[in-house]
Amino acid sequence: MISLHQVSKTYETPAGKFAALKSINLNIEAGQFVGIVGKSGSGKSTLLNMVAGIDRPSSGSVAVAGTEIHGLSENKLALWRGRNVGFVFQFFQLLPTLTAAENVMLPMDFAKVLPFRERRKRAVDLLERVAVGAQADKLPATLSGGEQQRVAIARALANQPSLVLADEPTGNLDSVTARAILDLFRDMADQGTTVVIATHEADIARVIDRRIEISDGTLVNQ
Repeated sequence: MISLHQVSKTYETPAGKFAALKSINLNIEAGQFVGIVGKSGSGKSTLLNMVAGIDRPSSGSVAVAGTEIHGLSENKLALWRGRNVGFVFQFFQLLPTLTAAENVMLPMDFAKVLPFRERRKRAVDLLERVAVGAQADKLPATLSGGEQQRVAIARALANQPSLVLADEPTGNLDSVTARAILDLFRDMADQGTTVVIATHEADIARVIDRRIEISDGTLVNQ
């Protein structure tokens, strides 16, 4: 599903060049639930952004399901991402003026995979799947942090992606809600979705198939 070959990423900073990733070689099989662990600044988020096509490597190649994604133009890359990747952000990133259901419908409106008349029903079905169906017509500000994260996960699943990436998805949640979110990702992987999360969560060993540790931009343990 995912293949990174000699991927490096260097950023220009006021203090000089900063190597966020250094010659990463990594393969992840379809249907795996993978946890990427490491300290803040270790390169976890940069690695996820490479796989999602949100950022481009300074060198090396990234292939997802056989597509060399960084060879695509920006427009084609955005369309590919919308149809194939669900991304769950640490701080939810829900649009405050849209209801929960409307937030989930946004990726459908962008990728146009589903006919317009079917999008509302799918959004509500997804919200019910993540146990917040009753919140479908509420604005994000009226929801708890755990409910907002569940809406964000439902949005990530909007276009039935084969790959779901999550950046610190439990970082702002209490321990009970965090466990429930991890269990939800486990269920998704059991149903065939490839799930990759970047996390500090100490409790992930019970749910993941594989643990990858990153330190200072280098994989130190797979």
